[in-house]
Amino acid sequence: MSNDFVKRYGGIYEHSPWVAARVNVLLDGAVADTELLASLMADCVDNASTEKQLELIRAHPDLAGRAQVAGELTAESSAEQSSAGLDRCTAEEYEKFQSLNAAYREKFDFPFIMAVRKSTRAEILQAFASRIENDYAHEFETALTEIHKIARLRLAALEGGQ
Repeated sequence: MSNDFVKRYGGIYEHSPWVAARVNVLLDGAVADTELLASLMADCVDNASTEKQLELIRAHPDLAGRAQVAGELTAESSAEQSSAGLDRCTAEEYEKFQSLNAAYREKFDFPFIMAVRKSTRAEILQAFASRIENDYAHEFETALTEIHKIARLRLAALEGGQ
């Protein structure tokens, strides 16, 4: 059960199968619905050490970044970024994303994270420009909140709810 569970849910949190592994231990073979899984996974992240949370945040790719251009995103990240049109940026938009990615990483030492599904490139750039003005603690918490949104969307898609 353990390997199957982690195989199925290990990608819900970007490059962080430890979240699924911990939930699997908590469930101890019990069946959980999508809402309970989402809640348990979020609790695991929220109760992890700050270092583990930072590792999770840093596991995310830049939006419209080099990994996307090189085709190195996870299937989930690729689909999410494509749904927002980030794979169709104009040269000017691409340059804005690169500039904001660099400035954001310089300030916070982790990537800008936003659940981009159903957002436009303009909305993402506006959020990017606004959030770069935040302080570290606020942005750290915002990143975790956005990661939980991404995880819920991934879980719903995996379970056929989206």
